[in-house]
Amino acid sequence: QVRLVEFGGGLAQAGDSLKLSCVASGRTEPHYLMGWFRQAPGKDREFVAGIRWLDIRARYTDSVKDRFAISRDIAKNTLYLQMNALKPEDTAVYFCAATYSTADVAPTAGAMYHYWGLGTQVTVSS
Repeated sequence: QVRLVEFGGGLAQAGDSLKLSCVASGRTEPHYLMGWFRQAPGKDREFVAGIRWLDIRARYTDSVKDRFAISRDIAKNTLYLQMNALKPEDTAVYFCAATYSTADVAPTAGAMYHYWGLGTQVTVSS
């Protein structure tokens, strides 16, 4: 069993930076994929970024590709999302998710993830 807890959300202005953290308790193994998703009011949940725990191979959705960076600290069992140049359209609840898989890259479909955090709110004003 894996428990995920997100930290680091808050209020920001357009152009600011925020860094989200997701602490994982329980087993984390090499064949472990983690991702960040977000859900804005009235919208579907969407994939933001994902990483393969073993070799930090990452993938991003196009809208954040040049602004956000996903990373992990094995010793701290923590996943990060560094968000730079924030835009009002980045406003959403951000969720951390995890799954065990031998896939080459983290999946973009939320249904492929078995463990989820409760989310942290990020609000970006213009």
